Amino acid sequence: MKTIVFKNIRLPYTAHMGEAVDIALKRAKGAGIKISDPYIYKRSVDSRRKDDILFVYSVAAVCERVSEKQLKKTYSILEKEGWVTTAEVKEDISSRPVVCGFGPAGMFAALLLSEQGYRPIVLERGSDVKARAEKVETFMKTGVLDTSCNIQFGAGGAGTFSDGKLVTRISDPACRYVFERLVEFGAPKEIMYDAKPHIGTDKLLGIVDAISERVKALGGEIYYDTTLRAINKTNGHISSVTTDKGEIECGALILAIGNSARDTYRYLMSENYVVEPKPFSVGVRIEHLREDIDKAMYGDHAGDPILGAAPYAFSKRVGEDAVYTFCMCPGGEVIAAASEENAVVTNGMSRYARDGVNSNAAVVVSVRSDDPIAYQEALEKRGFMAGGGGYYAPCQSVGDFLDGKAHKLPNRIRPTYMGGKVREYDLNDLFESRICDMLKLGITAFNGSLHGFAARDAVLTGPETRTSAPVRITRNEGYLALGTDNLYPSGEGAGYAGGITSAAVDGLRCACALISRYKRV
Repeated sequence: MKTIVFKNIRLPYTAHMGEAVDIALKRAKGAGIKISDPYIYKRSVDSRRKDDILFVYSVAAVCERVSEKQLKKTYSILEKEGWVTTAEVKEDISSRPVVCGFGPAGMFAALLLSEQGYRPIVLERGSDVKARAEKVETFMKTGVLDTSCNIQFGAGGAGTFSDGKLVTRISDPACRYVFERLVEFGAPKEIMYDAKPHIGTDKLLGIVDAISERVKALGGEIYYDTTLRAINKTNGHISSVTTDKGEIECGALILAIGNSARDTYRYLMSENYVVEPKPFSVGVRIEHLREDIDKAMYGDHAGDPILGAAPYAFSKRVGEDAVYTFCMCPGGEVIAAASEENAVVTNGMSRYARDGVNSNAAVVVSVRSDDPIAYQEALEKRGFMAGGGGYYAPCQSVGDFLDGKAHKLPNRIRPTYMGGKVREYDLNDLFESRICDMLKLGITAFNGSLHGFAARDAVLTGPETRTSAPVRITRNEGYLALGTDNLYPSGEGAGYAGGITSAAVDGLRCACALISRYKRV
């Protein structure tokens, strides 16, 4: 039995998706292939012709037998693989495994370990979902920041307070497994087939809570508000970890710390772990009216609930430099994502309905630095000073930024950061000239693809600095940190992922490596 995929089935966006299945059945019959259990595997929007917007479908189905000649026509095999490998001889593990961090990587690693009977201990410096949401709301209203529990730290990781975008560039078959589990815990079913799937912050909170309850029900433990202080090892073997609440025995450690755990990075470097600088990006958040973006993308069909709020993604490369949009949030808001005092960081968030007045995205430029953590910190502190303190963010219209001036912000498009806690500031003075030049180049170039992107009254708020981990914790092919025999750096914080889906997949891979090696406790 094989699963085959029928691709490039094009239909008007108003057509029922059952019509795509009917076309796949006809194709199979015409090719002499007997299939069963067809289902929508992928759906994307083709809006290149505004008067004829299409959904483009792929349909998967089970097939008893299919020849290579038949496959070469319009079909392909959907590869699947098992998750937990078994070894004939497994090592004993001295004590329960520890997972440090409960973002996507740590969460899925802990879930798999729990379901396989390993009863992991999870350390999370931030709070559980309910307490975290309350602390984030307090910060937004009062400017009182909890540096251990905020947009970056807490149950679910930084992705919890985002759009919940699941778009990924990796083609690992584990991606579909991640989507299936998310649906099981409450995600909308359309993430299984939408080409640009998203969940929304409002739904993510419940999903994270449900996964944490499953981990605990299966014998795992989650220690919230608990920060890693030290990793205790002898001859490369981790025996325990020290936290701000005490010492915990550790048979193996999955380190899924997220990309903002700068104290942990510095600790690892001080202990001579191999931590290397890697490229990252910085820039600003650009905001337009959602109805303007929808109109530019969908023409007269803008506002149709079948299409929803319009997403976009653009990039431009000049030599070794690149400028691109990142983490686009249709109908969303710009959020305050600081995790350190007297620093300003912006990010984007939207709810499942994506029905906010504005749409926003990061416009960022690639950066290389010998000390990337210090680079980020310095830029965030400049952002705090530029905003005048109190976590106000520096903000400027696109027109003024392109002109190199700072005037009063326009009224048509209102900044959403912390309910409008922004200060007019010339962002040309916030970034180095190379960054500003690339941002201007990108904004102008992207306007050629999306009319109105460079609208003079669109607003820019900055700085955006946490696009990805600035360093990589180097590991070998067995997912082990160099110089250790039971430490698994994982996810975006380790430098091996770039978003919710790829981080979750990496967490699964590290958990599988542990399971294939060790017996249950």
